[in-house]
Amino acid sequence: MKAVHRRAAACIACFGVWVGTSGPIRDVQGEDLTLATATRPAPNAVDEPRADRFSLDKAVAFLDQASLEWTASRKCFTCHTNYAYLMARPAVSAENTAHREVRAELEKLVTGRWAESGPRWDAEVVMTAAALAINDRATTGKLHAITRQALDRMWTVQRGDGGFNWLKCKWPPMESDDHFGATMAAIAVGAAPEDYSKTESARAGLARIKAYFVSEPAATVHHRAMLVWAGSYLPELVDGAARDATIDEIRSLQKEDGGWALATFGAWERSDGAAQDVASSDGYATGFAVYVLRQAGVPADAPEIQRGVAWLKANQRASGRWFTRSLFKDGNHFISHAGSAFAVMALAACDVK
Repeated sequence: MKAVHRRAAACIACFGVWVGTSGPIRDVQGEDLTLATATRPAPNAVDEPRADRFSLDKAVAFLDQASLEWTASRKCFTCHTNYAYLMARPAVSAENTAHREVRAELEKLVTGRWAESGPRWDAEVVMTAAALAINDRATTGKLHAITRQALDRMWTVQRGDGGFNWLKCKWPPMESDDHFGATMAAIAVGAAPEDYSKTESARAGLARIKAYFVSEPAATVHHRAMLVWAGSYLPELVDGAARDATIDEIRSLQKEDGGWALATFGAWERSDGAAQDVASSDGYATGFAVYVLRQAGVPADAPEIQRGVAWLKANQRASGRWFTRSLFKDGNHFISHAGSAFAVMALAACDVK
């Protein structure tokens, strides 16, 4: 395997290890669905038919299946699949075996491999802390001891300039630059329950993150929108004028059909030389935009929110997912998994059942 291929394989973001299984749940087809039994979903495909009718149950079943199967077969955690899953699943319900199993595997990553040999990448530490903190906030409302352990470890990998060494695989918007990592760290701290942000270590780390944002301003709409998301927990991160300007930017990118296109959220180049699709609305951009706007306090009955929700309900695929074309190259389109997670989070934020 050539070196470039090895780097690409590593950048599929194999952040963790899988250990163990537990009891079954039932998916919408009535089959047992656990780490041991989940099968791989059909490939993410632009030509997958639209669903006959919107179903939040099918969306959640797709996320369960994709995350369980990825965790078991890939033996890792990724921004686009099981990390995103742990952020999104409790928005509907956390009382199911799929959620408990995936959460347990991430906890084992912290208490097992980290204790034995350490994290593989700094990005693994930040994403684990963020996923667990958001999950805690949405489930028990209490800071789990393992989440605190991950958050505290996050400061040990923070650079002096406040940033974090991120995976730069040219796979935007998650694995292409350091700004994403700094924002996820801020979100982790802000989302963490029980005033974790007020601890001495968090205050010092946040001060460095703020300095990083001053020296390295967000270069894309996507990252500015992420700062607005972070600012919903930590208002001091984004001043009012910048927040309002970003909200206006997001609104301005909405398509006539009510959706958003991820390729319009940044000037990213594709590795395969093809043109980015800036015309077609997709699940990631639409779910992300609606979710961030709601986190920023835009009312659920605002016209742009209602149009975005209508797009999501009309463009769910037969499998339950929402399709998003990869910004890297036409292949697996795993960004569809994160897009489906954001779609569920957006719909939940708008109280859509």
